[in-house]
Amino acid sequence: MTKIIEIKNLNLYYGDKKAINDCNLSIEKNMVTAIIGPSGCGKSTLLRTINRMNDFIDTFKIEGEISYNDENIYSSKIDSTTLRKSIGMVFQKPNPFPKSIYKNITWGPLMNGFDGDQNQLVEDSLKNAGLWKEVKDRLDDSALSLSGGQQQRLCIARAIAMKPDVILMDEPCSALDPKSTATIETLIKKLRKDYTILIVTHNMQQAARVSDFTLFLYEGNKIEYGKTEEIFKNPQSKQTEDYITGRFG
Repeated sequence: MTKIIEIKNLNLYYGDKKAINDCNLSIEKNMVTAIIGPSGCGKSTLLRTINRMNDFIDTFKIEGEISYNDENIYSSKIDSTTLRKSIGMVFQKPNPFPKSIYKNITWGPLMNGFDGDQNQLVEDSLKNAGLWKEVKDRLDDSALSLSGGQQQRLCIARAIAMKPDVILMDEPCSALDPKSTATIETLIKKLRKDYTILIVTHNMQQAARVSDFTLFLYEGNKIEYGKTEEIFKNPQSKQTEDYITGRFG
C-alpha cells in the first residue's frame, strides 16, 4: 500500500479552543477511510483541514504538518486553490450550483483552464457518479430540479470532473433517504478504484460497509485507527468498543 496523506503532530485550534490534539495518521491511497466519533469530536475539522477549507475561518490555527504526496500542504509555496483541485470536497447537504446539470460539471474545469471535450467530460463524470442514465436526456435542466440523492451524486460528479486524487466527504448521506444512501455507498465502494476517499459519518453500519480503514476520534483525540474489520470486530480500546456498540455517543 502507498501512503498519500501523512499527518504529523497535528494540533488544530479555533481561537483558544483546541479541536484536534496531537494527531498522527497515515492515509492509504485508493482506500476508503471512515472518520467516526460523537458530535463535536473534531471529525469535520480534521477533514476540512486536509484541503485547507478552514483557511476561511479567522480564528483557525494549525500546528504540526499535513503532507500530500510528501509535500506539506500548509507550506507557503502551496496554492490552496490548486490543492483543492487535487483534494475535492463533498459536503453534508447537496449544494449544486443554480445552473444546468451540464454547467454544474463544466464550470469548475473551465474556470481552471480546461480546453478539452466538454461533452465527454460531462458524460464521463456523470457515469463515474452513477448518474448518467438518469439525466442524459435533461442536461440543460436546472440541477435544482433533481432529487436530493441525485443532487448529491451530481456534487460527487462535479468533484470528479476536477480530476482529483482525493475526495473528502463530510457526512454525504445524512440528508438522504435509505435508498439514496445505499446508492451513494455503492458508488463510494466503486470509486475507490480511482480515488482515495475520506468520509466522516455518524452511521456505524455505514462505516463498516464502505470503509477499508476507520479512525475513531473522541474529544479531539485519536483513540484508535486501523483496518475497519479489525476495529469493529476486535477494538483495542474500551472507548472504541463502547462507541461502536452504542453505549455512548
